[in-house]
Amino acid sequence: MSLSPPAYLSSLQNNIRARPIPWDGAVRAGNLTDDQLKKIRSVDKVRKEQRKQTIEKDVKSYSKLLVGGKDGGSVLEKASKRSDIIQYILVLATDLINDAPALADAILDHPEPYRPFISFLTQSGNPEDPIPLFSATFLVNLIAISLTSSSKPTPRDDQALSQVYSYLAKLVKNQDSGLQDIGVQHFSQLLRTSRSKELFWKQKSDTVDPLFDILRKAAGAAKDNDSTLWSGATSIRSSDTRFGGGVGLQLMYHVLLVIWQLSFEGEMVGEGLEKDEEIIPLYTQLLRMSPKEKTTRLLLATLNNLLSSNKDTLIAIATTARLPSLLSNLSGRHLTDQDLLEDLENLKTMLEEYTKNQTTFDEYADEVNSGHLRWSPPHRNPTFWRENARKILEDKKGELPKKLAEILSRGWESDKKVLAIGCNDVGNLVKEVPEHRSTLERLGLKARLLELMGDSDESVRWESLKAVGEWMRYTFDK
Repeated sequence: MSLSPPAYLSSLQNNIRARPIPWDGAVRAGNLTDDQLKKIRSVDKVRKEQRKQTIEKDVKSYSKLLVGGKDGGSVLEKASKRSDIIQYILVLATDLINDAPALADAILDHPEPYRPFISFLTQSGNPEDPIPLFSATFLVNLIAISLTSSSKPTPRDDQALSQVYSYLAKLVKNQDSGLQDIGVQHFSQLLRTSRSKELFWKQKSDTVDPLFDILRKAAGAAKDNDSTLWSGATSIRSSDTRFGGGVGLQLMYHVLLVIWQLSFEGEMVGEGLEKDEEIIPLYTQLLRMSPKEKTTRLLLATLNNLLSSNKDTLIAIATTARLPSLLSNLSGRHLTDQDLLEDLENLKTMLEEYTKNQTTFDEYADEVNSGHLRWSPPHRNPTFWRENARKILEDKKGELPKKLAEILSRGWESDKKVLAIGCNDVGNLVKEVPEHRSTLERLGLKARLLELMGDSDESVRWESLKAVGEWMRYTFDK
């Protein structure tokens, strides 16, 4: 999928291309040689076809100009004290390898094609410094060519990718949306192979986390404990060009594109994306908000990739997040994109096959295992607890009460009702199966209920008080 270059980057590059450079004075000052200047002038400010022909006639000398050779250094080394020349050459170099693929191939034949450009990435801590920015842009273009021209990963590509990912992550973490978009689009350009995606995933705290910070901002949700994702309370379908939090539609689209590319490695990333980022409820919420088919298409395609490769773990979470009902609503919209419609049908079929065999116990277990609780019907249903409390405590060696204890151990500052629901459930377990009180106490649940009796939220205090009351009924039982 080809994208237009980031507008902010194109503007910076155009400013550099239009900047006059006192080339003759630079030669006299020893900042570049006569031969280097001749090479630059022969390909600078000429038509693309002429440039391509000129380079192809003497491709090795143009490779030497940019990365050096056995008998001399590159123009970047020669002009190391002239930042204006370095900026100009970096922009020109990116143009040259894109206009003349033979030059990119010749540079990649060099033993260390990335070395002079990698060194620029760390020369400044200012994310707006043009030299690291233009160097990263050149590297992204060159590495992308290398990745797609070779059937096997190379150590030099792996090493360069790691360093480029780290630099681009700083752009994505910046508050400037123009810099964010450069970083995100460059990520997308590099995610061409399974290996580049694997390395991207290995650096997920740098690469993946900031992308999801943008997505959560767009959804109006904080990480880990915001109820918005699970309640489905927000919907802003409109022709607006922004999502929530002021996130622009284009930036949003590019972030979703990167996650979609990553989702083709669903077995590798699926469970981690849910565990660390809660991608299923997040994407369900973003689907409710999506104002354009192009963002809806990427959201559905990503969910389809992840669920189809992680059926045993993620489909249950999707049902808890109420994705099936949302998909039914989407089916009623006038959607025209065929890929979107195909993914929509695939998802509906997957979820229908799962839910048709689900019991109420299964639904409750799925909700608890999702790590988030909501006031779904079982919690307030006395019949459910009479019929299922013992199974909840004993099934799979007591996994569900352990998960409840884990959920209740968190603060849930932005979603206190999770604590209230958890207290309600523990109280019902004690009421229906009092002989298992010691098991629940060993999990720390009684102590946690006593703590929550002093919580700032009234509903938490009430539910914890009721649950402790159930415990106290049996205080003197033997």
